[in-house]
Amino acid sequence: SEVQKLVIKEALFNKDLIVKAQTGSGKTAAFGIPLCEKIDWEENIPQVLILAPTRELAMQIKDDITNIGRYKRIKVVSLVGKESFKDQERSLKGKVHIVVGTPGRVLDHLDNGNLNGKAFKYLVIDEADEMFNMGFIGQVEGVCRRVTRKRVTMLFSATMPEKINELTKKHMDRPVIIKVKEESLITDRITHGLIKVSQKDKFEKVNEILLKEGPETAIMFCRTKENVENYFNYFKDKGYSVDKIHGDMLQKDRTKKMNEFKEGKFRILIATDIAARGIDVHNITHVINIDIPVEKESYVHRIGRTGRAGTKGKSITLMTPYEDKYLDRIEEYIGFKIEDYKEDNKEFNKEERIKLLKSKPTIKKQTKKITKNITKLYLNGGKKKKIRVIDIVGTIMSIEGIEKEDIGIIEINDTGSTVEILNNKGKKVLKELKEKTIKGKKLRVEIAKK
Repeated sequence: SEVQKLVIKEALFNKDLIVKAQTGSGKTAAFGIPLCEKIDWEENIPQVLILAPTRELAMQIKDDITNIGRYKRIKVVSLVGKESFKDQERSLKGKVHIVVGTPGRVLDHLDNGNLNGKAFKYLVIDEADEMFNMGFIGQVEGVCRRVTRKRVTMLFSATMPEKINELTKKHMDRPVIIKVKEESLITDRITHGLIKVSQKDKFEKVNEILLKEGPETAIMFCRTKENVENYFNYFKDKGYSVDKIHGDMLQKDRTKKMNEFKEGKFRILIATDIAARGIDVHNITHVINIDIPVEKESYVHRIGRTGRAGTKGKSITLMTPYEDKYLDRIEEYIGFKIEDYKEDNKEFNKEERIKLLKSKPTIKKQTKKITKNITKLYLNGGKKKKIRVIDIVGTIMSIEGIEKEDIGIIEINDTGSTVEILNNKGKKVLKELKEKTIKGKKLRVEIAKK
């Protein structure tokens, strides 16, 4: 993509970069590819720190960079709130190359001595304007102060408010400024509709829309966690295939729900804006704004979940009386008027639609090709049995026909360990390991469960 073309070549020269680029333009690969290229695998201390404004985005970046660096066996760890601090502390004691996190949690680990700020060679600040909007800019400054000045800094932002300019002047060294040509904020693949409705009639109206539209998959956005819960309960009682995500849920539960949505385990996701970032799910046919967003940028992030990768999508926004100011701001920002929702007058069978809304969608999880030749094995031995990475590598490499390049990421936990076997050699290693001992111990070996 355009941003990758412009950024990768400069990043490989270790220059400080300020990149003005929209969300969804392929930024993660723009910094992820050169950073994976620069990592010294042998070093046992994190070399790259990436800051992201939301937990979802941090997890998404972690997954993307893990995939980019998989054949180089690059280990990425995410540090986000609402997850066990102790578990994160433990994961940082192993071999870690890249850390991705939200500013508050990263600061906690720096101040606790779990991260060594002097050791980082690269600092990436992603979606800096969003950090500013969410009030994290002070924490970002705190991280900058704790990380050595002898580093390369890359900052990515869709807009450049004055506060961000101040940050770059203070913490960056003669940065190269890259401006990526903006695509239209809204693609013509998405149709927009507006429905004016009173607050008390909203539940029925949303139900009516679902029956009329019969979405293949949909995300419905609410402004508050309470609303998410209320609408979730309302549609759950109807037996619809729905689930929810909001900020009060534990991160592991949010990640689980997101993966289930990607895999087509349910048809409709009801979410707060927190989920608008970091949702990259194929085939979302409808975005329904149960509550019109207060921030004009949120409208673009929300509806950007549909009409992706060349597909068509539909966005429907509900607005109560007295919310005109929000609509005016959005229309000014996107540069056109949102027309009234045009009801499709096609006849539909209500019973069949209800049956559809109660069923799972037909989409299947789109397995990334990169994982096709990789087998993840589980061994029932870890730190408590004094198993180390070197012990696992040594045993696997004693198998005839297995090279160092065939062994991927190894994770050693207290009672069990996992190892990725690359290049379609998983079955062979699984069979042979059953006959071998690791550090003199006979371990149970099996294909790791997802």
